[in-house]
Amino acid sequence: MKPVNSEAGPLNRLNESVDSAWTRIQGKVNLQGGVKRMLVLLVVAFVIFAALKPSVFLSGTNLRNIALNSPEIGVIAIAMMLAMLTGGIDLSLVAMANLAAITMSTIYTAVAAGNPALAEQTFPLIVLAGIAVGVAGGFVNGLLISVVGITPILATLGTMQVFNGIAVAWTGGKTLNGTPAVLSAIGASTLGGIPTLFFVFVLLAIAIGVVINRTPLGLRIQLQGANPTAARYSGIASRKTLMSTYVITGLLSGFAGVFFIARNPTASADYGASYVLLVIVIAVLGGTNPNGGFATVLGVVLATLTLQIVSSGFTALRLSSYQYAIAQGLILVAAMAFEHVRWRRRRRLTKPAVQPS
Repeated sequence: MKPVNSEAGPLNRLNESVDSAWTRIQGKVNLQGGVKRMLVLLVVAFVIFAALKPSVFLSGTNLRNIALNSPEIGVIAIAMMLAMLTGGIDLSLVAMANLAAITMSTIYTAVAAGNPALAEQTFPLIVLAGIAVGVAGGFVNGLLISVVGITPILATLGTMQVFNGIAVAWTGGKTLNGTPAVLSAIGASTLGGIPTLFFVFVLLAIAIGVVINRTPLGLRIQLQGANPTAARYSGIASRKTLMSTYVITGLLSGFAGVFFIARNPTASADYGASYVLLVIVIAVLGGTNPNGGFATVLGVVLATLTLQIVSSGFTALRLSSYQYAIAQGLILVAAMAFEHVRWRRRRRLTKPAVQPS
């Protein structure tokens, strides 16, 4: 007969309690794969550049610049993530943001020419007009995609050209000067040493996270991207869902336009020309499934910060923008390869074993 170990009982109970506590911690800190990956990349990038050039990279000015540059790119990346969550894409985001910035600058300049005080007093209305332009652009995209039935990449490619053309014709290809003083003051202000615009960006990210994860619209958007056919048979109105999605992406573009002229009191048709590909990279790096159905706002925020850290680190090391572009591509390829290997391993482990006959 097997002897009974008197210490096994308490030890087993201790192990079970530790396992249970660890499981509860994991449940509370439930980070998706993309978020974990970006968190690791962010820390690694920060440590590497801090070690290579601490005098420049760790300076207060450089860290503030990272936080100041992130909002305008981050909010467009979140808009791109939202479009990709439905299985689509929006190439017109930057063009809509520029059009919103040009609208605000033009209205302010026109009003200020007759009454400068009135131009400053109507600052909220000017900002709302810019955001409304973004919403209108998103509505046009939604109409073309959900009602007319044009593929998202072609519809937004076409509207990108249209919005860019309007912006160039409007400005004559010149850079417009003129921004409400309050908006410039907000763009230059800090809270606890962190730019105010960064806090606005975080609030917008939280709001979109709540919409995606806590509202019926967010659930419909995810189901639409995961399986459009199943979503239709489940009673989800695809047209309404897509229209709502692209209107929200337009809204976020309007906010990006506000960030543009808050940082720099100018507006032009070609501002942020490199942002279109950059925000696609950020969205995918942040864990967004390019085929739709899955995305995390936190992952996109971390990816935005990571690429800003890499960009700032390259500047500190006096490396060129071309080398930064190569680094962007390498990071994206490495992240996608890692995700693919992990997916294949998970699939192999979950594949049912063949039963012997």
